[in-house]
Amino acid sequence: MAGTVCGKVAVVGMGSWGTAAAGLLARNAGEVCGWALEEEVARGISEGHRNPLYLPSYELPANVRATSSMGEALDGADAVVVVVPSAFMRPTAERLAPLLGDDVPVCVLTKGVEPGTMMLMTQVVADVCGGPGRMACLSGPTHAEEICQGKPAAAVVAAASDAVADLFRSLFIAPSFRAYVSSDMVGVEACGAVKNVVAIACGIARGLELGDNTSAVLMTRGLAEIGRLACAMGAEPMTCMGLAGMGDLATTCMSPHSRNRTFGAALVAGETLDEYQARTRMVVEGAAAARSAHELAGRLGVDAPIVAAVHAVLYDHAPLQGEMRRLLDRMPYDEFYGLGGDAR
Repeated sequence: MAGTVCGKVAVVGMGSWGTAAAGLLARNAGEVCGWALEEEVARGISEGHRNPLYLPSYELPANVRATSSMGEALDGADAVVVVVPSAFMRPTAERLAPLLGDDVPVCVLTKGVEPGTMMLMTQVVADVCGGPGRMACLSGPTHAEEICQGKPAAAVVAAASDAVADLFRSLFIAPSFRAYVSSDMVGVEACGAVKNVVAIACGIARGLELGDNTSAVLMTRGLAEIGRLACAMGAEPMTCMGLAGMGDLATTCMSPHSRNRTFGAALVAGETLDEYQARTRMVVEGAAAARSAHELAGRLGVDAPIVAAVHAVLYDHAPLQGEMRRLLDRMPYDEFYGLGGDAR
């Protein structure tokens, strides 16, 4: 343990990223207590310092334990990190609310947009638990499989409060993990949500053997699409060029660790979303984000053709090849349309 920033940090959600995050936090906290839905996970971490279902080869530090009791995990916590799938964010926040002290800072690592409300994940937690000023989010190219191996990585912590941003930056920073700060929470969260949709499209292109050029086109046009949506939501344009935007997009679209990219390729091979998630025990956040981002783009009047194509494939049963062809057949506009007042 490198130093103590605070006494106890609670990590709500002990999947792959929650497990890797707990290992990072353990360097700078006296104790890390994770809440796990599965009793098997809680027992495995507390008794053997390993998560038997997610990253089982990773040995967690001695000051990390876990429990299936959310009350126990939250009891006495000086800070809370939330890492549950976006579909479960609101019900999880409802369980958190009566257990969470009024001034306890919360950092959300989940990426997504809530259907219907169009709220980002920190907004969902604040809506249920109160205290929007204590909220933060962390996003960037942070595959759990590499974080737990100590491979170099970096992310950005965004918060409205400088003090909250600095706290979580200090909690996450490590010799192999850089943590930058930002005040653009909307931009950081919007980038994190929509890039997962673009990664599914890249996986589909990879499965169809369309080549590296096509993947590069999808990534760069996807970044422009993310920028249009983020800016329409009130984000700073430069956020999309940083770790939460270009950085996270690159690793999610290219890495074999990316569940969104590998799911796209699995779709081409004939596997359904339910089959893929059951086989991998992983939630494909891009599938949920395709639905909410498509609705959001419609509400904001933003052109989002890649989001529309992935949505059509997943929810309208459109043929993969047809949607990819439709994307490539689109009449090109100015390269950066929609980012400077032009809404074409």
